[in-house]
Amino acid sequence: MNVLLDNLGVFVDGFTGTLSLFVVAAIGSLILGTVIAGMRVSPVPVLRVFGSAYVTILRNTPLTLVLFFFAFAYPRLELVDLSFFTLASIGLTVYTAAFVCEVVRSGINTVPVGQAEASRALGFTFTQTLGQVVLPQAMRATVPPMTNVQIALLKNTTIASGFAVVNAGGIYATLSELGYNVLVGLLWVALIFVLLVMPLTYLQRRLDARWSPSR
Repeated sequence: MNVLLDNLGVFVDGFTGTLSLFVVAAIGSLILGTVIAGMRVSPVPVLRVFGSAYVTILRNTPLTLVLFFFAFAYPRLELVDLSFFTLASIGLTVYTAAFVCEVVRSGINTVPVGQAEASRALGFTFTQTLGQVVLPQAMRATVPPMTNVQIALLKNTTIASGFAVVNAGGIYATLSELGYNVLVGLLWVALIFVLLVMPLTYLQRRLDARWSPSR
């Protein structure tokens, strides 16, 4: 217990950084992933090709390489000067969006084709059909897999600690420098992550139970 209490500030700072990264990347990846999913089911061939290429490349690229690019390669381009936190958030968003896209696309595939055909018969455009008819129904089927993607994102934020971003992934290094038992510190980190995942799991079960009769 003394490892936690003596270094409470370290744990608070670390998990504050982790939660900040998670919230920013979760919102960003949900938006970007949904847009790319729309591209993948679009009637425009160029958009479908772009969406497929994006998902194929990002899903098969290690997250470490994605963060490496934004942390070290991007600054050399000398474009807009961004903080490491912002670059890490962008990297996590871009990477996670590929997985969100596939979850959303799977949800879209669960919606009967007749729904889209009926909306087109009423004069809806593709965008209106997708946004007002298909996606609201598709999202009900995506709750369990989307929760798993977000839980994975929460854990993936620790990788950003290797790129000068303060988060839970760097707590062990600080404890080691201070001479504390690193193993005990890592056990506390693991326990706190379990506690953070529990609300996401609870929310997933509530939404799944609420929406399951409507499927």
